[in-house]
Amino acid sequence: MPIIIQEGLPARETLEAENIFVMNPGRATSQDIRPLHILILNLMPTKIVTETQLARLLGNTPIQVDMELLRVESHTAKNTPQEHMIAYYQTFSDVKDRYYDGMVITGAPVEQLEFEDVEYWEELCEIMEWTKTHVYSTFHICWGAQAALYYHYGIRKYPLDEKLFGVYAHSITHKGSILFRGFDDVFLVPHSRHTTIRKQDVEAVKELKILAESEKAGVYAISTNGGTQIFITGHSEYDTGTLEKEYLRDKTAGLPIHVPENYYPDDDDTKQPRNTWRSGANLIYSNWLNYFVYQSTPYDLAAIPETRRRQEHPE
Repeated sequence: MPIIIQEGLPARETLEAENIFVMNPGRATSQDIRPLHILILNLMPTKIVTETQLARLLGNTPIQVDMELLRVESHTAKNTPQEHMIAYYQTFSDVKDRYYDGMVITGAPVEQLEFEDVEYWEELCEIMEWTKTHVYSTFHICWGAQAALYYHYGIRKYPLDEKLFGVYAHSITHKGSILFRGFDDVFLVPHSRHTTIRKQDVEAVKELKILAESEKAGVYAISTNGGTQIFITGHSEYDTGTLEKEYLRDKTAGLPIHVPENYYPDDDDTKQPRNTWRSGANLIYSNWLNYFVYQSTPYDLAAIPETRRRQEHPE
């Protein structure tokens, strides 16, 4: 089934070249199907790149997905043309009275700041609180996961001695997790971050369960009961060349950066990097859309608050 995105969005041409079925909103409304309404709060600086990465994964499933883009009002994007932001992004004021099957909150390059020092922290808190009543399942990525764990459960982040940067092996620790149904015993995920959360802090919160982790990268996937909130500490959505662009950017700027681990063949940055995480990326988003959104969200989106209450607090 297709992903529904606005006419003219740069992601459209890229996805069509990859044979991913893209549909415009006009054609979608003529079909007798209710698509999943997925809202993406894009906090990444390279917004067009991130839009395409997430649209690729959300569109590579048998489920029709209507993707909308959200920005914060309290911060002006510096790396994306304002014409693009005005044409394709909504603000919280635009969407706050709507309901969504699912939502993705991305990472952001602010992890070395205290949460409260982030320019748009208060607005983000308002949005995260709103998700509890207006979104059935929210999928948080990297700093977005850290921010949500802190806001909802008081779990702190801690600085690492050096940047965690590369592609790392992970294993499933909650064997019954349907988020990882179909995964290999060991799977690979890119990480790019300066901070981490501690396993014991997560284990101390009874509402949370750890689904997967890595010996090197630590806790990777966390879920609430019923999966209404999912927290992912890595970047499975990254393209093949994303880590290389970050590496060359920092190297050129003279910043302390090491060759991304397990990314280039033999860790030799003169060789072409290899994508070793694509299948897992497609599977985790497919499982999320199928089992935590499509199979669980009420047909009437206005019933989300009551449905979530029953899911999270079964009698």
